[in-house]
Amino acid sequence: MQAITDAELASWRNYEVGSRREIVALLCQISEKRQLVRLMIRGEGDACVTSLLAVDANSGTIVLDRSISREQNARIVGADKVVCETALDKIRILFNLQGLRETDFEGGLALAADLPPTLIRLQRREFYRMTTPVTNPVRATITLPPELGGASVFPLADISCGGVAMLDNKHQLNAAIGTSYPGCRIDLPEIGPVTTTLLVRNAIELTLLNDKTTRRLGCQFLDISRANLAAVQRYITKLERERNARLAGH
Repeated sequence: MQAITDAELASWRNYEVGSRREIVALLCQISEKRQLVRLMIRGEGDACVTSLLAVDANSGTIVLDRSISREQNARIVGADKVVCETALDKIRILFNLQGLRETDFEGGLALAADLPPTLIRLQRREFYRMTTPVTNPVRATITLPPELGGASVFPLADISCGGVAMLDNKHQLNAAIGTSYPGCRIDLPEIGPVTTTLLVRNAIELTLLNDKTTRRLGCQFLDISRANLAAVQRYITKLERERNARLAGH
């Protein structure tokens, strides 16, 4: 895993998860899939690789495997907090742990800690770009000048936590790189609307099977609020679960 810089941590606050239920669910998945966890005591220079053995939502604790080094275990228990980094389905996850102490677990010694109050679920565009369903489409409403149609609706081709790909079938939009569209409303089925500025990053002309042409605009979210980004994350998670269910034949 890559080193973590202070600048990265500051920029990742929009990806922070504060829901206790969601935190417990993510930690349980990490434990069930036996994902390795990098535990950093004093930064990159003092770290060990461990695993999450158990998550107890009722007591508000988690259990981790110990380091093979007795001295390092002493530093872990003596630390005010430690930083943990792992990955789940290609999504980078970071969280702080406090109150670490030794505990008995299945006949041996392990480390217990309080459930983290928040964690960062770093869903980056290159990792998670979900195609939007045709049967229950996602649409973006953009307000244009009256001579260009006023408030117009555009279907989305895909969505990520970084932005969307939008289809401009009637070539109404200015596709120049850097064009911004403030106050765009994106209606996420079963989640609700989110509002953000869309910044055009690329444009591609496409020819469809019926020989009609359309234009696909790749747009970045600009100054999206934490609440709106959380709604996008929930929608992407919903799409992923539905896709996995279909693949499993459910």
